[in-house]
Amino acid sequence: MPAATPRSIALAAAVAVTLGAGAFAATSASAAEVPLSGYELTWGIKQSYRTYAAGTFTPAGGASQAADNGAFTFVQGAGSYDAEAHTVSLGFQGSLNIASTLHGFDITLSDVQFDSKDAELTADVTKSGTTTQDVPLAKVTVTREMKDMATTLTKEAADALGSASYEGAAGDPLTVTAPTPPSSPPPSTPETTPPATTTPTPTDPASTPASPTPTATDTTTPSPTATESEPATEGDILDGKLGWGVKESFRTYVVGGVANGKITASDGATRATGNGAFTFPDATGSYDNDADTLSAAFEGAVNFKGHETNGTYALDLTLSGLEVALDGGKGELTADVTSLGKKTDDVVLADLKTNDATLTPEDDVITVSDITAALTEAGAKAFSGYYTSGTELDPVTLSVALSDDATLPSDGGSSGTGDSSGGSGSTGGSGTTGGTTGSTTGGISGGLAATGSDIPVTALGTAAAVTVAAGAGVVFAMRRRRNEA
Repeated sequence: MPAATPRSIALAAAVAVTLGAGAFAATSASAAEVPLSGYELTWGIKQSYRTYAAGTFTPAGGASQAADNGAFTFVQGAGSYDAEAHTVSLGFQGSLNIASTLHGFDITLSDVQFDSKDAELTADVTKSGTTTQDVPLAKVTVTREMKDMATTLTKEAADALGSASYEGAAGDPLTVTAPTPPSSPPPSTPETTPPATTTPTPTDPASTPASPTPTATDTTTPSPTATESEPATEGDILDGKLGWGVKESFRTYVVGGVANGKITASDGATRATGNGAFTFPDATGSYDNDADTLSAAFEGAVNFKGHETNGTYALDLTLSGLEVALDGGKGELTADVTSLGKKTDDVVLADLKTNDATLTPEDDVITVSDITAALTEAGAKAFSGYYTSGTELDPVTLSVALSDDATLPSDGGSSGTGDSSGGSGSTGGSGTTGGTTGSTTGGISGGLAATGSDIPVTALGTAAAVTVAAGAGVVFAMRRRRNEA
């Protein structure tokens, strides 16, 4: 008997639920292969590809596409469950033609197959009149529920789709759905009918596997794909928080011995101790787990002041109205930016990239940690060109609540008061406070380490003059400090 793996054991548990515990035990004792039928497979290939194609998607043979250029579903999946190896192998009916006059391609996917043993999705691919069978399109992270399984596109998929950039990219999540049992037995089937005379179904493998069509089943068999406790796959965000430190070296500069400034969090935002990162609360927005999209706006503001002369600051920068948008593992961070009294709305400060494209809620909370943030061209202007486009900023972490009773992660050490300056005057001048990293923080704001190069202190000395050309989206400017006689 093959050695059991954690993935195969989990899948065995899921199939046991699908088949019914008693039937599973009886079948395991009598035969290794359990016939399955009536399954469905849903996969969107890749959302950005569906948008990019700018052509037509034509399902046929029973396959279908969700509304609004959504994912594709292939039907009548038939195959077997290996009770010894605890693996599932299924082939599905339906085909999908993808044609784009703009990009000059016409391909058809058919005979879609899912094999949990190989953790792979394959299909026959017809391109330029030639059909290649069993092309591996995606590697699949198999889960117990076989729902929203993460996929990674293969080199063969990239060749089929016409762009080498798709190799290794995150595909859309994959779901394999067991047939839904009817709410009650057909009227012509008495409740006392022995199991041996019932029509065999995926949920009743103990009977003779004579027919692949599911027509009757035990009404007490639970469905592994839907429970009353599952949250909706899309809806409104009811609460949430964003953890971000902007850039640790910039915070250090502001409160250090050159700028001798202060940092203030307000309007609900908080700052972690030790010149740490910021937490922005009270998220609102929307999410779609099937599409792996999320858009959230956060309350709170943070102000940076430095280079003070006679009560006037040459550096006076406020970030507020922070928003994060994620789509398939990528996204943007925007903010309203007020510099020296002039406000610019919706500045795209950073391009975002997550470690995992899939947005999976746990206890009605979606948490995405260590989101890489790279400075955009507009963001580079925010730092007057001293940080170039592409410079890595502090990572971003967010948690959003999908229901009223969901519990967000604790703030940990980020619950400092809103007027925490992290050092000013002589304290800031010593540099000891400014040099403290965010390592003392916890919760959502914790662990935001310093990244990228330090801010150029020499260039931003007390006599520095930094300006951005008018009309270029000025975010902050440094006024020339007066030379004292």
